Amino acid sequence: MMKSVVAFALALGLFTSTSSAQDINLASGSPNAPLEIYADNGIEWQQNQKLIIAQGNAIAKRANVTVNADELRAYYTEDEQNQAGNTNIHRLEAIGGVNITSDTEKATGDRAVYDLKRAIMVISGNRPTLRTPQDTISADSTLEYWEEKGQAVARGNATAVREGRKIQADVIAALFHKNKQGKSEIHRVNAFGNVVIITKTEHVTADKGVYNVNSGVATLTGAVKIKRGGNLLNGCSATVNLKTNISRLKACAGTNDNRVRGLVLPTAKSVQ
Repeated sequence: MMKSVVAFALALGLFTSTSSAQDINLASGSPNAPLEIYADNGIEWQQNQKLIIAQGNAIAKRANVTVNADELRAYYTEDEQNQAGNTNIHRLEAIGGVNITSDTEKATGDRAVYDLKRAIMVISGNRPTLRTPQDTISADSTLEYWEEKGQAVARGNATAVREGRKIQADVIAALFHKNKQGKSEIHRVNAFGNVVIITKTEHVTADKGVYNVNSGVATLTGAVKIKRGGNLLNGCSATVNLKTNISRLKACAGTNDNRVRGLVLPTAKSVQ
């Protein structure tokens, strides 16, 4: 079946900057590129409401970014001062089986709302997930994608996974930057509330955490517990090197008892 198609010559371009920090940049990635919308079951244009509805394997594509869902809703304004009648999309909603892809990244969920003026996308439903070549970030509630800040925020039992290492927390904020090859990558992860770090050898819990991806060092604060096998260490702050598996625990400052506490179990010996 032929797909219905409609394209907007200067859609999105008036509301965004030309700089970007991530690759799924529907708003700021290519400011002058058109937004093309396709659908298997047709496209409905409600001119009075300034709304375009695409249904049935609907696709919105701009440069190298593609949004695919059961239904797409594009809300627009018209450039009245421009005689060409250009249309500017200011909000895009994706409903049902959402997949958002670029050359290197993929985001999935049940629903996505993209505020193109603010360059912010919020994905929800069916554990929204963002996958990059190195990392996977997901959450039970929502996954926010802030283009201009170069940041993804996962809320509700959030996790970030890389090479068998996992960070869990109530909220995880992943900060992106460009590497030497010009590709977007995560360089820092901030974790808030019920933080858990799981490696092949350790299980670490804390109230807050900051993970430097390049160094592999996580700095943890608040009721820190480090468990390795049957051994348990307690303190108020710690640094955990996820590359070398070396952990350093610090005592609570400003208290009478400034010692860390640990329980180290001896290795059981077999009876001859």
